[in-house]
Amino acid sequence: MKVPVYNVKGERVGDAELPEQFDVTPRRDLIKKVVAASWKNRTQPYGSMLRAGRMSSAVFRGTRRGYGHSYNWSVARLPRLMLRGGRRIGRVMNVPQAVGGPAAHPPKVEKLWRARINDKERRLAIRSALAASMDKDIVMSRGHRVPDAYPFLIAGDFEQLSRTKEVVSALEVLGLAPELERSSLRKQRAGKGKRRGRKYKKTKGPLVVVSGKCPLVKAASNIPGVDVIIVDQLNVASLAPGAHPGRLVLFTERAVEKLKKDRLFL
Repeated sequence: MKVPVYNVKGERVGDAELPEQFDVTPRRDLIKKVVAASWKNRTQPYGSMLRAGRMSSAVFRGTRRGYGHSYNWSVARLPRLMLRGGRRIGRVMNVPQAVGGPAAHPPKVEKLWRARINDKERRLAIRSALAASMDKDIVMSRGHRVPDAYPFLIAGDFEQLSRTKEVVSALEVLGLAPELERSSLRKQRAGKGKRRGRKYKKTKGPLVVVSGKCPLVKAASNIPGVDVIIVDQLNVASLAPGAHPGRLVLFTERAVEKLKKDRLFL
């Protein structure tokens, strides 16, 4: 597949052939499987305290102490408090059906959240996500504001931009002004998440893939919705956020050359 190459001024400076990593039929099922595994591997183990709901002196004392089935009256045989006086005497404790008791089957810290993925499946999922990102119809169906010339590559001088306003102006010249406006919007979350440090939901914008460490990584870090990643660190979660393939991806010419030279993800 041959795509055009543009510089930071929006001028077409040539054409480039995409390597074989992009010649794959997108597999949505495999992308979803790998992204779900990455979510599981980021989960922090959690569980209840070992003595939660059982920190009292209540124990089951049998029927000889007046509790249990007797001749004249009956009381459920459960662990109760036997304090001298007070309103809590005889109160049921330490069992799940009691007020303040432990959970019946609480989450355990020792639960294994880890999910394993075969290397061939992971590499194929990355190639599938790359192919989906180069399909204009799939990218537009995801909601991105795609310029007319997409897909295209950006010349290597784009990686040397060191100021945020230079990066923004270069992206606007390339026809990504509507996409930057869309990705700058944020929506207030519905539900209890507003009280848990995630009041707003942010939109994912374009992903810029570079060949290595460069000034662009820091310069573009403060643009809402824009992410920058090194080509050998590509993963399915960044190419298909939320397990939905078709993110708008901008490759630099050097990144594609490194992808082809090192035969990454094959």
